[in-house]
Amino acid sequence: MTLVELADRVGVTVVNLSVLKNGRARAVRFSTLTRICQVLGCQPGDLLSVRPGG
Repeated sequence: MTLVELADRVGVTVVNLSVLKNGRARAVRFSTLTRICQVLGCQPGDLLSVRPGG
């Protein structure tokens, strides 16, 4: 699946999805995270990680 297709399915812009993908987001809406997981068939823990000092 392309980034453009995922953005369309999730209902966010490609720019916003790219920010999330590249780890530059300061926050993510629960609704966006939920929708990404629904589209990809995953759980939030599959997408998130904790960085030391971050």
